[in-house]
This record gives sequence, C-alpha cells and structure tokens, in this order.
Amino acid sequence: MPAASPIALSPPSPSQSLFKKKRTSLSQLPQWTSAASYLSAVHEADIRARGRDITPASTPALSISSSVTSSSEDTLLNEPDDNDSGLTYPLTPPTSEQVFNTVHSEFGHCANQNYRCVSQHNAEKPVPEHEIEEPPYYILFTTYFSYLILIIFGHLRDFFGKRFAKSYFTHLMPYDGYAPLNSDFDSFYTRRLKLRMDDCFSQPVTGVAGRTILIYDRYSEDCNYTQIYPGTKTRALNISSYNYLGFAQARGGCADAVEESIKRYGVSTYGTRLGAGSCDLHQIAEALVARFVGMEDALISSMGFATNSTFIPALVGKGSLVISDEFNHASIRVGVRQSGAHVRMFKHNDMNNLETLLREVISQGQPKTHRPWKKILVIVEGLYSMEGTMVNLPKMIELKKKYKFYLFVDEAHSIGALGPHGRGVTDYFNIPPRSVDVLMGTFTKSFGAAGGYIAGRKSLIDSLRLHGHSGPYAEAMPPPVLTQVVASMASIMGVASPVPTTSKGTSLALTTPTASSFSMARAADDYVHPGMAPASAVPAWLSLPPSLSDGSEARERIRRLAFNSRYLHAGLKKLGFITYGHPFSPIVPLLIFNPGKMATFARMMRTRRSTPIVVVVVAYPATPLVTSRVRFCVSAAHTKDDIDTVLTACDELGDILDLKHGHGERWPLEEIMKRSTELVNSF
Repeated sequence: MPAASPIALSPPSPSQSLFKKKRTSLSQLPQWTSAASYLSAVHEADIRARGRDITPASTPALSISSSVTSSSEDTLLNEPDDNDSGLTYPLTPPTSEQVFNTVHSEFGHCANQNYRCVSQHNAEKPVPEHEIEEPPYYILFTTYFSYLILIIFGHLRDFFGKRFAKSYFTHLMPYDGYAPLNSDFDSFYTRRLKLRMDDCFSQPVTGVAGRTILIYDRYSEDCNYTQIYPGTKTRALNISSYNYLGFAQARGGCADAVEESIKRYGVSTYGTRLGAGSCDLHQIAEALVARFVGMEDALISSMGFATNSTFIPALVGKGSLVISDEFNHASIRVGVRQSGAHVRMFKHNDMNNLETLLREVISQGQPKTHRPWKKILVIVEGLYSMEGTMVNLPKMIELKKKYKFYLFVDEAHSIGALGPHGRGVTDYFNIPPRSVDVLMGTFTKSFGAAGGYIAGRKSLIDSLRLHGHSGPYAEAMPPPVLTQVVASMASIMGVASPVPTTSKGTSLALTTPTASSFSMARAADDYVHPGMAPASAVPAWLSLPPSLSDGSEARERIRRLAFNSRYLHAGLKKLGFITYGHPFSPIVPLLIFNPGKMATFARMMRTRRSTPIVVVVVAYPATPLVTSRVRFCVSAAHTKDDIDTVLTACDELGDILDLKHGHGERWPLEEIMKRSTELVNSF
C-alpha cells in the first residue's frame, strides 16, 4: 500500500496524494491569481483584436453574453479560488484571436475545431445491436455475497435492536394502537444500504449547475443519520447534471430574455391551462415546439414526469394493448398502469422479440374473449436514461408499417442532444418525424428549462388537451420557464429574418403573434423540416444575440456534445471499463457492480485533491441488483481537457477498485488523450 491513502475521506493532509496531477507542461504558463485578472485579460485581448481588425482564425467559443467582463456583481469574482484545477477560469490565457464571452465555470472555453463531431447515423451501416459485456464470475459472486452479508447482518441487528434498543425502532413497531406507517420489511433496504451511502445522494449545491458546480461540504458522525454542514463550499467539475447543450447559464442571451419575461409576465400565470392559466407564451412555445420536432401540433406540460403519467391514460384505456420496452422510464409505467390498458413487455431494444410478441398478441386478441384489440400502442424511448442505448428506429418503423400499431417515442434524453440539427432520434436516423404517431420530450435535459411536451396530429393534441389530467388539474408552466424554452429552442433552430413587405406593399413588421397566427404557423406549408424558425414564431420583445439568432452557436454546441460523448465512450472502453450505451449518447454508464465500490467511487471522485468531480451513482431499484453503475452526463459545456480529467480519475480509480473488466483492446491513458480525434472518428 502507498504511504498516502487515495480515499480522501478525512481532512486534507500534507502528504502526497495519488491524484496529484503532473503540471510540468503548465508550470511555464502564467497563473491567474483571481477571476478579475483573467476577465481583464479577456477584455484586453478583445480590445487588441478589434483595434487591429483581426478576423479570428478559429471560431470564438460560444459567445452569448456581451457583458461578462463588465459585470460588477459576478459571483465568480467573490469566490476565492487559486485556480490550481482550472475550474473557475482557464489555465491558458486567451490570445488576441480568441474572444470568449462566456463564464468558464458555466461553459468551458474551447475554440479548437478539431474537437467537434457530427451526430448522424451512417445509412450504409446497420444499426448496431445492444450488446451486454459480462464481467468475470468472481465479480458477480462477490457482488451477490456482499448483498447476502448485508441482509443477514441487517436482520440480525433488527432482531436484537427491537428487543434491546427499542427507542431506535419505535417507528417500525405498533404504538398506542397505531400500526407503523413504514414496516421494517419495506424500509429494510433504505435503512441498511442506502442510509450507509446517503452522502453519495442528494448533494446540496448552490449557484449554476453548468460545467462546474459549487457543492456544500458536509460530513456525518452517526453513519449518515444526520449531516453536519461546516459552512464551506467546494467547486467541482460537474459530470452529473442534465445539461446536454450547456444552456444552464446565469448570463447570456437566454438569461437576458428570461429576465425580461419576468418584468412583463411575473413568475406565474396562477392557474391551470384549461382555467385562467394560459397566456400567449404558451401558444408561442407550443407552435415553436411543433415546428422544432416536425409535427402538426404540440402541447406543453409543466412537469416532465407528468407528461407521460397524465397523458398516456388519455391515449389508451380498457380494451387497448400497450407494448412497452422493459427498461422504459417509471413515468411511462405509471401512466400505463393508470390507463387500465393491458400491458406486455419486450426485451430491451430487441426487435426480434418485439416482432414475435406482436404476432402473438395480434393473433390471440384480448384475454378470455379473444376479441381484436381496440388499439395497440408501442412505447419506447429514443435514448434510455439508465442504459444510454438508442432505439432502433428504422426497424421500429418497418414493424409499424407491417403490423399497423401506433408508435409513441419518449425523447426526454434524445431531443436536442442527437442529430445534426439537434432534433432528436428521427433527425439522427434521417427519418421523417411524422412516421412516428406521438413524440414526447422534456425541456430539462437540453434546453436548460423544465417541463415536457407531446407532439402529434392536431386532432390528437386537441383531444389530449381536454382529456389529459394536466390540462384541468396541473398548474401551467411559468412564463420565465416558457421563455427559456422559446429562447433556447429558437437558438437551435435559428431565426429567419422577417420579410419587410409583401408584393402588395403591405408591411410585415414583426409583431406579437396572435392566436390565429399560431394555427397558421402550425399549418404553414412552406416550412421545410428541419428549418429555421420564422421571425413571427418568437415574441417581438425577445431579442437574441446574433450568434444565437442565426443558429451558429447552437450548431457548435451540438457538435461539441457529439465529440465529448464519443470521446468519453471510446476513452473508457480503451481503458478497459465495461460501459453501456450508444457512442453518441451523452449518457455514459460505467459498470461498478459491487454496491460498496459504488459508494467508494463517488466519494473518491468528490474528494480528489486536484480536481473534485461530482458524479451520479445508481443502484437497485433503478437498475438490476448486480449492475450498480456510475452514470456520467456529458455536456457541450465540457472541454476536451475536462474529459481528460474524468478519464484520468477513472483510470486511477479503476486500478484501485478493480473495475477494469472489459475485453477489448486497451490503450495507455497518455495515448488516448494524444489520439483523441483519431479515436473519436474511428470509434
């Protein structure tokens, strides 16, 4: 064993850490002692470039704010940071050809065009099948044995505790004639496993959950029964948040639009959509969503989970059949159960199993009566949140045409993140969106907002507005959130310049859209998908910076996300880890298997000496019992150096915790980082 333990669970000590990064190559670079000095250098570089009328040799890295250097109340300036990790601002100063107007802690500065990639399926190659790489048998044995020890000792402690330490078990035993709300069997897993690793979940944070995140330090002296907060904070690299396109920013064009919407609309419409809670922003957003996904019409819900759980019961009912992928999200399962429809499941992403099931259910009909089903609805996800796998949409469309079922695709994780235009899984496979009957998605992952949508034929959407539970019972989406949706979505699409006059000389000046113009916009025949949004599709008061309004910045974000996703996937594979998921998926699950290793991995990543990293670890019941994992969520806000940092940490922890069980060819870490572009293009 080395002299210094790599598990930094105690306060930092002067001893050398295993995670200390070599900085010989950076020692010659000037160190920025404060954020103010760095931002000043950015401003001076900008002045030099403008004074000499220099055209940048490389694309400036996603400039969305023209006032970053002039902000006197930037929280970044009030945060003490020696910048040893490069999280707050880059270690390398900008050149006169590189003008960065984003805050590095929110959206990383990366102007190198080699670190870009296009998310698109190669039509000449078949869609790859979902393959599961099995670990060695001793890993499975030790994992099961760990759970066995947990169960045995847990029940022994419960048995003796209820007799000799009753004060700790009063909530699990009858008291004063009342039955316990939580029985010991129901709460056993929570008390005996989750409580022991509660410090790995529900991490309190503050500030913007962008490229980096500011976490509150905490510790426990009673096995996580209570947490103690000393009042300190730590900035860490954020590889855990849903922020695929990096729109989680506190400043910039979208943030300015949200601020303006609060001045105009307040923070809520104080009602339901079928009551008095609808405003013009709801209609504008729904028309824009319909254009974005290529459907006739769309409706918006204030909560992503409720989009499935409250609208699926309005799609199917008694006498209907729902065929669901076995790994579909809990919101889909809840919605199907509430619908009263009959449910059958098929193996995850297995099209042969789905076709076999379709033949059976169509030939047999309803149970007992064998009458034909009223309708058959197949529900799948575009990108599966725990597996990172992508639906085989071409084969699914082929089966749909053959067996005449309705297709519902949940694009919560794929919309915005996949496809050359960011339009989701249909864009990735270059399939017409209207080949799918119902498209569902959320605004949380790629748009920096909240809520969800359902898009389809106008007759269907009109029916869902009335029969879906969210319409009459749920609060309407707040105007600031709607504005974030409109601003980010319009920036991905790009906003076409308004036509000044018609052939008759009448003015077409940009005005606030009316209700009649929304229906006209939805039914416009001159719109080619995927195309730019007309100027009339956004509010007149919403002014986006040129790089956002022309769509150029969003295209850079989409390409950066594609590169980062493929690079992390390929890098982990070459290091020898077992990973799941599609190479273009921003969700990268790394299999850990053993629950004890899962907690240790999260703690070691969070307490790294050089660059702390916040990760999400997932275990049963969200995953099968023996496939505990860490789920990396890649963002366009990350730089290539950030992915290198994650790979470096994983390489070190993989050796310590014995996590490298992959069977493919392995490369040294230095070679992976050096040949990153080659690796991404060939993976």
